[in-house]
Amino acid sequence: MTKSVILLSGGLDSLVSLGLTSADYGVSLALTFDYGQKSAMSEIKTSAKICEFYNIEHKVIKLDFLKEITHTSLVSDESIPTGDGLLDYEESSKKVWVPNRNGLFLNIAGSFADSEDYDYIIIGANQEEAQTFPDNTKEFIERVNLEFEFSTRKHPKVLAPLINCDKNEIVKLAVENFIPLELVYSCYQGGEGHCGICESCTRLKNALLYNNNTELITRLFG
Repeated sequence: MTKSVILLSGGLDSLVSLGLTSADYGVSLALTFDYGQKSAMSEIKTSAKICEFYNIEHKVIKLDFLKEITHTSLVSDESIPTGDGLLDYEESSKKVWVPNRNGLFLNIAGSFADSEDYDYIIIGANQEEAQTFPDNTKEFIERVNLEFEFSTRKHPKVLAPLINCDKNEIVKLAVENFIPLELVYSCYQGGEGHCGICESCTRLKNALLYNNNTELITRLFG
């Protein structure tokens, strides 16, 4: 029987990746990482609700050292870039970059896979964010899979079900597959609700608008 672990932040991409793979790939464990990001507590709370919905185990991994060496706005006191519809994603990506984040997360998941016999590691990497985040690209996924051929005995495969999708297509897939988008939390700021103007919020809001999901926009963004 196939058995998988997923990297889960509670955001759009990880939620939809879980919804698409939960049954067919036997996802039984979700890993959520607390590296001192401003949205850490909101991500943990949201991910716990998602894991309850899908009836899978949830583990929170604390990475205090990553906070200590991250100097960009996702973690530091620096303000997170915002812009109501006018955000420069290229500039934003530089200001929210976390050193080797996905590489580190996948290698930690690789340790779980090697120890606990998981066949796949699911990640929400996608085509849209690959334009500005190189650790969302197909090439990155391929290189990590090659690494696991040497660094593990299990040789788990990293699977990115959204790798060819932009955010519009991801929301469409969620609706078509009855994935509970009302549970999502995609804000960098870490407030009770979505700020609506950070990069993550902007991408989600635009995709919901594209799919004419005005009810969910009102629910998530007020």
